[in-house]
Parts: sequence; C-alpha cells; structure tokens
Amino acid sequence: MSAAVVVEDVWKSFRLYHERNQYLKAAVLRGRRARYEEFWALKGIEFEVPVGSTFGVIGSNGSGKSTLLKCLTGILYPEKGRVTIEGRVSALLELGAGFHPELSGRENVYLNGAILGLTKKEINARFDDIVEFSGLPDFIDTPVKNYSSGMFVRLGFAVAAHVEPDVLLIDEVLSVGDESFQRRCAQKIEQFRRDGRTIVFVSHGLSQVEQLCETVAWIDKGDLKMVGPAGEVISAYSGQSHNAVRVEGELGARWGSGEAEITSVKLLGADGQPLDVLTTHDPLTIAIDFRTFRPLQDIVVNMRIDTMNGHAVWGTSTRRCSKAIGLVDGEARAVMTMPHFPILEGTYELTLAVTDHSEMHPFDHWEKRIRFEVRQYTSTDVGLVHIPVQWEITGARGVVQGG
Repeated sequence: MSAAVVVEDVWKSFRLYHERNQYLKAAVLRGRRARYEEFWALKGIEFEVPVGSTFGVIGSNGSGKSTLLKCLTGILYPEKGRVTIEGRVSALLELGAGFHPELSGRENVYLNGAILGLTKKEINARFDDIVEFSGLPDFIDTPVKNYSSGMFVRLGFAVAAHVEPDVLLIDEVLSVGDESFQRRCAQKIEQFRRDGRTIVFVSHGLSQVEQLCETVAWIDKGDLKMVGPAGEVISAYSGQSHNAVRVEGELGARWGSGEAEITSVKLLGADGQPLDVLTTHDPLTIAIDFRTFRPLQDIVVNMRIDTMNGHAVWGTSTRRCSKAIGLVDGEARAVMTMPHFPILEGTYELTLAVTDHSEMHPFDHWEKRIRFEVRQYTSTDVGLVHIPVQWEITGARGVVQGG
C-alpha cells in the first residue's frame, strides 16, 4: 500500500533564552547576544502513514506532538529530515485561526474557507452544511467576538471539516463542545475514513485514539518511543505515563491520582452469586465498589473487555450511558447489568477505571483487573459476540425426500 504521509528522520529545535536583550543598548553594553540553549523538540522521528488509514500520535504535554503536526502542515520546517505528503491537506490545529472578531460568523466562514484553499463557489455550495454542522444557525450573523470559546471552536471545526482533504491532520479538537457536537465530530471523522481519506490524529483522549486509529506512534520528550497497533502502544504508554505499578497477585498494572480507589469488582449471575465462568446469553451483573478520599463531583466509572491479545471487544462508561454520578464522599458502588451477555466463548480481561468527568484524569485505573472464561452452549456463532438475527428464504424449492 502506498504512503500518504512519510516522515523521514525529522529533527526540530527551538532556542530557550535564559536572558534577553530588550534594547540595542543592552546588547552593546554586554558585547554579546543573549544566552540561550538549543532545545530539540523532535529527534529523528520516522514513520509512514498508508493511504486511507487513521494514524494516532500520543504522548504527554511537551513531548513534541503539536510540533510534529506543524511540521506536517508546513507551519514549521525541520532542521534535518524531510516530510512528504501526497494530496490536499487540511489541518485542524488551532481552530478559528484567521477568524476576524469584528466580522460575523457568516463572513468568517468565507474568510476561513478562503484561507484553507476553497473558492467562493465551493464555499457557497457547502455553506448550509457548515452552518448546520456547527449548530450555530441562530448566531451565524453575529460578530464572532460575541461567541463563547466553544462556539468559536465549533465554527472553526465545521469550516475545516468541509474542505474535503486527502489528508486530514487533527490536534486535540474532538473534546470541544457538548456531547452532541463531539458525536458529530466523531461521525465526520468516520465518514472521512469510509471515504478512504488519510487521518493523522493527535490527542490525550486515549479511548478516542484507540477507537479511531489502527496504528499509533508514542512520542516522549522528542523521541519516538514506539510505533505499532493502537492497543499495544496505548497500553505501553499508559503504564509509563501514569507510573503504573504491578499489584501483587493481580494480572495488570494500576495507576491514578489516588483521590479515589476501586476496592472490589464482582461478576455476578442472575441469582446474585459470584461467577467463576460466564455463559453466553446468560444475565451478567458487574458490581464495582469504590471510595473517594475527598468529596468528588461527577465521577465516571469506566470498563473495557479485551481479548487475550489486547484487542478491545467492548467498552462503556457511566458517562457514555448518560448515567450521571453526583457528589461522592466516601464509599460508593456502581452496578452494570446485562440481561443477555453477548460475548462468545474464549478468555477475556476486564479493565476498570474511576475518572473525572472528562475521562482523561484517572483517579484509579486498573488495567486487566480480572481474567475470565466464557462458555457458549446455546449459540453456534463464531467470532467475538453473538448478534441476534433472523433469516428469511425466498425462491427455494421444497426439500427433496430420498427414497
């Protein structure tokens, strides 16, 4: 498969000044330039992104992710190495860059569209879709200086997302707006994927990266630490970035801020008794006990089921199910019930987490907390999950009896 993005041995540095000559007189009196040191934001980064794939970039703050994307867009130029991109590029980096505060939303759509390379005719054809996507039809003729920060960014995303590029570069923009707008963003990204466009996605939202990306690069302090399948790289990064510790007698690692902790998790059957082996189609209850060490508002309880080789089968959270958790000060319990457990026979691992409302700040994350077995007796399906279906046959002749 041909590559849409090729990054070859890219190095990028900046000067960190320890003093600064504010005036020419100061430089003359010192007899030298202000002192600085060379800071290498990127050090020998190399990877390729195949055409039509979604590629993630993760790393802690200051690791060089945004610098890399700016090198891909041509905003910055590397001191060493080369970046090659095939096709038309659109970048969702600093949304709303180029907006004029005194102009209306309508006027800024045309201005920003022109900056991104669209003709007036193309903007006219897409204008209604842009406004509908932004969710701002009532404010489109209002000066953007009166917009909230969320409205400002939503309009910027709407314009940039309708450029229809061959390569789309995204930097931390899927967390803007309310949940409805975030879903529209995710749906737009999914449409780009179905259309065979190439996406490079930078985010701290690891669940989004794992959901959207096939391959992920992990950058740490300018160094490329790892490139590979999304699940493997995210697991390696998560343990590293949160100083994970392996718990004696448990499978996986555990990390978090310590403001809350998971105290127990139980897999229960229909009779409320613990299960040693789960059965496809049977009812299942997962009870998670946790406690907080100070009052915490809007906690989110997350869970994820993976195969033994690390592929996510299914995941959910109280937030995604619109189940709000109010103030918790002390012990609490979250109970999730499935009337019919759909996962087919195999060995699986359950990961749990208690986080803040953004799901990006873990109070307690327990990777691979439980390993469990599933047996299937009433289903002959193959794969990972049972999906109820009905067959209808037309045009077939009756069964011929032998004789």
